[in-house]
Amino acid sequence: MISDNCYCGSDKSFDLCCNIYIKGIQKAPTALALMKSRYSAYATNQVDYLLATTHSSERKYYSREEILHWATANKWQKLEIISATENTVEFKAYFIDSNNVNQVHYEFSTFKQENGSWFYVDGKFK
Repeated sequence: MISDNCYCGSDKSFDLCCNIYIKGIQKAPTALALMKSRYSAYATNQVDYLLATTHSSERKYYSREEILHWATANKWQKLEIISATENTVEFKAYFIDSNNVNQVHYEFSTFKQENGSWFYVDGKFK
């Protein structure tokens, strides 16, 4: 990270932005806040948070090892939010892969709120 700004691209520091959600100090108040914190979790290899914020109906499709590999194999560059509604976020995540090639992960994600917490449900890749 070149600047002191959060990985998600906000002007706040990581500790005052996404890390308050990752550490469980606060719950992400919106689907967009959750999505940004999940990006920051990939950038900082916070696999437990990524699993915990995946909706329980979808968790069986993910393994801790695969998430950790995806998080650590890539060098996360920046997050670009294209659009967001109450329960969807369209974004591009820029990263350099293990072969040192620039990549863009373009996704339209769906989120669900349950018992005051937001969860990632699924994503369509563009």
